[in-house]
Amino acid sequence: MAKVCVVLSGCGVFDGSEIHEAVLTMYFLDKYGAELLIAAPNIEQMHVVNHLTGEVTEGESRNVLVESARIARGNIRDLKDVKVDDFDALIFPGGFGAAKNLTTFAVDGVDCNIDLEVKRIVKETVEAKKPLAAICIAPVLIAKALEGTGIKSKITIGTDENVASAIKNLGATHISCPVKEAVVDEENKIITTPAYMLGQRISEVAEGIEKTVKQLLDFIK
Repeated sequence: MAKVCVVLSGCGVFDGSEIHEAVLTMYFLDKYGAELLIAAPNIEQMHVVNHLTGEVTEGESRNVLVESARIARGNIRDLKDVKVDDFDALIFPGGFGAAKNLTTFAVDGVDCNIDLEVKRIVKETVEAKKPLAAICIAPVLIAKALEGTGIKSKITIGTDENVASAIKNLGATHISCPVKEAVVDEENKIITTPAYMLGQRISEVAEGIEKTVKQLLDFIK
C-alpha cells in the first residue's frame, strides 16, 4: 500500500488549510487505497481570522500543528520528525495557511520566506524522485522551495495573473488550468490543480483534486 504524506497548514481557509480541500484530498487518497501520514509544522500561525466576519482576531494566537490536528482527528506528526523515507508521495492542500504559515507569500510575494521544514521536505521529495502534489495556492511553496535549484517545475494556480507572474519570477513555469483539471509535470513528478483559486462549488473542486490524487498514485506504480 502506498503511503502519502499530507502536509496541513492549520484549520480554516483564511488562516490555515482549506478544509474542503484537505478533506477531499484525504478522502480520495483513502478511496484509491493509499495510507495517510498527516503532518504539519509546529509553528505559530501568522494570525487568527474570525471565519464568520473575515476579520483578524487581535491578541489571539494559534499553533499550526495543534490546529491541523483538528482535521487529522489527532493522528498527526510534527513535520520535523517526518523524513522522505517515511512516505512514497507528498501532497499539500491549499488555503491561506500555505501562503501565511508555510510561507509568507501572502505578505511578501516573491521575496517571501518559507518554513525550513517545508522547504526541506519538498526538496528531499523532488531529489528522491518521489511524486509531489499541491492544491490551490500551495504550488507557490513548491516554486519557492525549488528556487535557485535549477529545477524548473511546471505548475498551476489556475489563471490568476499576479500569482502566475510571481511563480515565474521564482523560477517555475506557470500553466493556466481550469478548476476541474490538473497540470502534470512528468519530468519532476509534480501535479497541481487550482481548486478554490478558481472553483465556486465543492463538486468542481473535487474533480480536480481527484485527478490530482489519481495521478499522484499512478506515479508511484
